[in-house]
Amino acid sequence: MKRLLTITTMLFGAATILSAQETVSGAVQEGTILVERKLVEKADSFLIVDMTVNISSIEVDRNRSVVCTPVLQRGDSLRLLPPIVINGRDRHILYERQEHDIQPESRFVVRRYNKQEQRLDYHVRLPFCKWMEKSEFALLTDLCGCGWEALQNDRTVLFPVNLAEPVVLAPQLVYVAPQAEAVKSRSLEGSAFLDFPVNKTEIYPDYRKNPQELSKIRETIESVRNDKYATITEVDIKGYASPEGGYANNAYLAEYRAKALLDYVRNMYDFGNARMQVNFEPEDWEGFELRVEASNLPEKEEILAIIRADEPADWDKREWRLKMLAGGMPYKILLRDIYPALRHSDYVVKYTIRNFTVEEAKELLYTDPRQLSLEEMFRVAQTYEPGSDRFKEVFEIAVRMYPDDPISNLNAANIAISEGKLGQAKRYLAKTTDTPQRQLAEAAICMLENDLDRAEKLLTPLAAHEDSPVAEAARGNLKQIKLKREE
Repeated sequence: MKRLLTITTMLFGAATILSAQETVSGAVQEGTILVERKLVEKADSFLIVDMTVNISSIEVDRNRSVVCTPVLQRGDSLRLLPPIVINGRDRHILYERQEHDIQPESRFVVRRYNKQEQRLDYHVRLPFCKWMEKSEFALLTDLCGCGWEALQNDRTVLFPVNLAEPVVLAPQLVYVAPQAEAVKSRSLEGSAFLDFPVNKTEIYPDYRKNPQELSKIRETIESVRNDKYATITEVDIKGYASPEGGYANNAYLAEYRAKALLDYVRNMYDFGNARMQVNFEPEDWEGFELRVEASNLPEKEEILAIIRADEPADWDKREWRLKMLAGGMPYKILLRDIYPALRHSDYVVKYTIRNFTVEEAKELLYTDPRQLSLEEMFRVAQTYEPGSDRFKEVFEIAVRMYPDDPISNLNAANIAISEGKLGQAKRYLAKTTDTPQRQLAEAAICMLENDLDRAEKLLTPLAAHEDSPVAEAARGNLKQIKLKREE
């Protein structure tokens, strides 16, 4: 005959109550078994189960026993633990007389003193099996000796067991190797606002602000000449005049003032076989438009309309319209505030830098990283342990030296992701192009933000590609997502 018993587990102040009813009058009064304290842990190759069972509300008939068998189960894997036997008075007397016949595993035997507080400490150690890491602890209760077949239907789950290490998502990323530069070409550029006497093209080094302007040009050239790794290959100078005066005369001034500046630097330095080039723009109408747009000039819109007009095509007539606008007052402001900045000479110093060995690049990375190409920096990174401080530092320096390069930004985004700086990573990714490596990085951010559905959507097509570093990383990340969901 089968009888049921209420089982209650207590854990951190929370109770799970599984209700049941007595089915045979006089055997067991309605009550609860409380698991007040529990500890399940792995120690070496053993599993330790330690708990305190409160049986105070259970009443057992003097001639009967209640047998509660703890069990660990996961799927088809099952391990019975030593049972707890709660005897009525007479049944316990019989037990003590026949103790030598009781199986050793039934050592948790107690006589129930009805209507009294009573607890039992339960402590067992059993060989650990891998499946036990994620299992459940249940209790089988036999009130009638009905046997295993009946007990299987009276199984009460008490609490889950999770001894597995928590799944910590560590997305796999792929760094991109930049292409090596056949020739490391670089350039420095600037603008000189030299002062010339009216209609003159000769440079007077001490005239007005010329000392400061010429000094800027010399500093640019010397910064390259003094670089032991650099070779100047070309010097370009382009002269501009303002719209003031006739267009033909301004073309002459722009050309010959630019040539005068080139002669000045030629006389200062020996450029060897470097190419020297002069160009000119008679009147800087493009710069004129930009400066007016940025100004608060009166009649600003009217001035812009004249600058942008398709007609007249004659630049002198267009300037005459500016002179006539609003009685000539706006033009006076243009002469004073805008035109001087349109008389300038732009210069570009082009040069090459020799290639470096990895050992040379390692030293320059911390002393003069502007000498290095992205590819040389990447080769330095490969000499360090992936994920190490030095490894990360290389890519952080690279993105500072090449702030707008898609590859430097992608690799820097990977570093930021590995450090959990997801906001920074997103800013870097905004400067990259649409590549599988970028998609992999975006999925990694989703993983760390616990948006597993979005991450899976990004990773699935990548994992389906032919074998490649990206496909391999994508498959690894999908496995992590699967484990995280199972956790």
